[in-house]
Amino acid sequence: MPPKRRRPQARSRKPANAKRKTAAAAATETAAPAEANATETNAPRPIEIPRVLTVKELGDLMELPPTSVIKELMKNGVMAAINQSIDFETAAIVAHDLGFEPEEAAPKERAEISQMGQTGAVIEEEGVELQPRPPVVTVLGHVDHGKTSLLDAIRKTNVIGGEAGGITQHIGAYQVKANGQSITFLDTPGHAAFTAMRARGARITDVAVLVVAADDGVMPQTKEAIDHARAAGVPIVVAITKIDLPGAQPDRVKQQLAEQEINIEEYGGDVICVSASAKTGEGMTELLENILVAAEILELRANPDRAAIGTVIEAGMDRTRGPNATVLVQTGTLRVGDVAVVGETSGRIKAMFDEDGGKLKAVGPGEPAAILGLRDVPRAGDVVTVVKDEKTARQIVVRRAREKQAASLHVRPRVTLDTLFGEISAGKVKELNLILKTDVQGSIEPIRQSLEHLSTDKVRVKIIHSGTGTINEQDVMLAMASGGIIIAFNTRPEPGAERLIAQENVDLRNYDVIYNITEDVENALKGMLDPVYKDVISGHVEVREVFQVRRRAQVAGAYVLDGAITRGDLVRVIRDDEQIADTTIASLRRFQEDVREVRTGFECGVVLENFTDFKQGDLLELYHSERET
Repeated sequence: MPPKRRRPQARSRKPANAKRKTAAAAATETAAPAEANATETNAPRPIEIPRVLTVKELGDLMELPPTSVIKELMKNGVMAAINQSIDFETAAIVAHDLGFEPEEAAPKERAEISQMGQTGAVIEEEGVELQPRPPVVTVLGHVDHGKTSLLDAIRKTNVIGGEAGGITQHIGAYQVKANGQSITFLDTPGHAAFTAMRARGARITDVAVLVVAADDGVMPQTKEAIDHARAAGVPIVVAITKIDLPGAQPDRVKQQLAEQEINIEEYGGDVICVSASAKTGEGMTELLENILVAAEILELRANPDRAAIGTVIEAGMDRTRGPNATVLVQTGTLRVGDVAVVGETSGRIKAMFDEDGGKLKAVGPGEPAAILGLRDVPRAGDVVTVVKDEKTARQIVVRRAREKQAASLHVRPRVTLDTLFGEISAGKVKELNLILKTDVQGSIEPIRQSLEHLSTDKVRVKIIHSGTGTINEQDVMLAMASGGIIIAFNTRPEPGAERLIAQENVDLRNYDVIYNITEDVENALKGMLDPVYKDVISGHVEVREVFQVRRRAQVAGAYVLDGAITRGDLVRVIRDDEQIADTTIASLRRFQEDVREVRTGFECGVVLENFTDFKQGDLLELYHSERET
């Protein structure tokens, strides 16, 4: 028989989760006195909160369990998990509600990385001797007015460095020489790209060259370019091109420019104007010399001996070399081997090239270069800053990612008519920038005059751009860049612009009566604006067939492009980008059956109230009204 096993003596065991229970209990016990203490003594405990932190970190700072923080966040309408990031404003509200006196901790990043100023310009250190730097020039103007030809003519005759050092490549910028001085030209697609970078806070252009063809004169895009350059506060140099053509009328162009308040020196103004021909080369040297004159007035200086700060002009992914970016250095000197933080990515600079593919070891203020070595592709307009080591770079990138996550919890609104009075009272707004779009040219001037007459001693009402037609993405980007508000009179935004407006929280006001525009702006200036209701688009439906069911009745055979269509919805009928009707959905049918709703990707029959004049291709835009908060 096998020996009997001794029965082990019973040992006292604690449950496996006892430790956790004890920790939780301890945390609760700690929390209770903390909350009670703050409430009973009526003396809020001071607490320093960083610019961004997780829910758990906030709880640790206050010596409270994360659940207490999550509950307070929920009370304030914020749903956040324990490891989710929140910003200082959100954390401060929670801390105050829990009996603390929150203060923002000084950002560690200030000691690690230099920052741009509020306007996007670099802030130089005080007490440092600055040296002159090359001006940065952007060429703007109407399509086909000779911008590319002008740049090519300048580049062929004045490129720095002589022979190409390698394979010629487009890097979006290059330098030329004039009178022994360098000028950097940005080869941008036009004022849309110029304003898009400005909207992201990047101010890299010093001078704008406005190209106007002598045979065409001032065109719609010329006017837009003028408005965009003015909104950016950039001095303008006019280049009248194509003067060699038989139909050239430079004097007529100068008169048209005067009508746009571009007063050239010849007419007693202060704007430099040069006549040039890319074909013959006439006026090229004079143009470069005058750019240097305009730049001299600006006294452009930088410190080449500090850590480099710059801006990404363009970026992309090369299949063989990985992420690459064209960088314009604004101050300091960028060198191969430097560790740089670029927006939300970083890396060690492995190599730098000029526009001819020549290798560069160092790039100074006002100079462009294509760089390799970043971990990811940055965005145009991202700030490039050199830091001491890769550890610091990684910390900054992680911090920025957390800040972005925290910011996504609640989007800070831009200046709107609703918030205008508060901003004026706080001294934050001195000018109300407006972008005015109307259906016809005749409406612009009376609206402009009515609005500009509302200017007061505290705030100036300024129309920075006006035009006819639908609201496009360039209009929205200009509003973003200038902190402006879009006023739409009998017109509407294009789909792309509509998405951008919603994404960036740009204030768009729609009107069909001029008096209502002036009344709203005046009330906003006085802080008396009534609650505003905005139209929210809920879907789009395309009419693909038209069926005659009775003598005068028509049913639209339609396809739901996005969103959903519901019986009773408000609907606009859009034909050739113009609204021809505003009514409601009377009935919906699918396969001979009445239905209440039809969603994206399905076909249906649609009948509208008091509208039967359907045509194939009509767009039905479904919407409802919501009160703006």
